[in-house]
Amino acid sequence: MFGYDNLKNYFNCNFGLIQHHKYSLSELENMLPWERQTYVAMLMNWLKEEKERIELTRMQNRSTIRSKNRR
Repeated sequence: MFGYDNLKNYFNCNFGLIQHHKYSLSELENMLPWERQTYVAMLMNWLKEEKERIELTRMQNRSTIRSKNRR
C-alpha cells in the first residue's frame, strides 16, 4: 500500500508528518502516492543531514572544551 509494508507504518508516518513537520491530514491524503514518497524521501534525507550536522557540532564543541581545559 503506497510503499508501506503495513497500515501501522502508514499511520505512524502520517502522525510524524503532522506532529513534527506541520503537514495537515488533508494535504497528505490529497498527495499522489509518488508525490508523497518524494516528500518523505526528501525529509528523510534532510533529517539524516541534520543529524550529521548536529553530531559534527557536538564533536567540535567537545574538542574546543578539551583544548581549553588543557591550558
